[in-house]
Amino acid sequence: MENTDQLMRNRAKAIRLIGIANELLAMARELEIGESPSMLMKSLANKDEPRASEKSTASQDHPIWVELARQTYEDRRRRIKIFRTDDLFGEPAWDILLDLFIAAKERRRVSVTSACIGSAVPSTTALRWIAQLEKHGLLVREADPGDARRVYVKLSAKGYAAMLEYFASASRAVVRLDEAQPATLARLISYQ
Repeated sequence: MENTDQLMRNRAKAIRLIGIANELLAMARELEIGESPSMLMKSLANKDEPRASEKSTASQDHPIWVELARQTYEDRRRRIKIFRTDDLFGEPAWDILLDLFIAAKERRRVSVTSACIGSAVPSTTALRWIAQLEKHGLLVREADPGDARRVYVKLSAKGYAAMLEYFASASRAVVRLDEAQPATLARLISYQ
């Protein structure tokens, strides 16, 4: 029981550190692109619906979508923390896709082990989901050329395009829900 308590404390610390790291990354991106998340949301709110020929293209990629992905991932962890159970909200495939989308946007590699941890389920369960996502063509495995024991996973082109489409659609849906106040959405996703 003591090991379980320590594991939970370590997991909570890791989640807090990830949150702090995400805040720092958001600040760095803000400096790099010269726009805050709230300004990006305002620009999204002013965009027209894309034409059918523009759907799911990399040119549609928008920096705010990684922020939406981070928020979605954090919201999932918050539910588990507040309801004190992960039995009710398990979606390991979605957690893995979110993690890999965020990693792709940050140009960061994710090991299979890290993807398993990020899915918040036992490793065997996470490995089954990774295999399913690979079977559906949404992610690919890559061997580490420097360490034969390590394997990385990343979104395939199909998986990345699907995540872009999802967040583009989700951001348009949220903006439509609150067209009169786009600043509300910006406040919700900002780190202030």
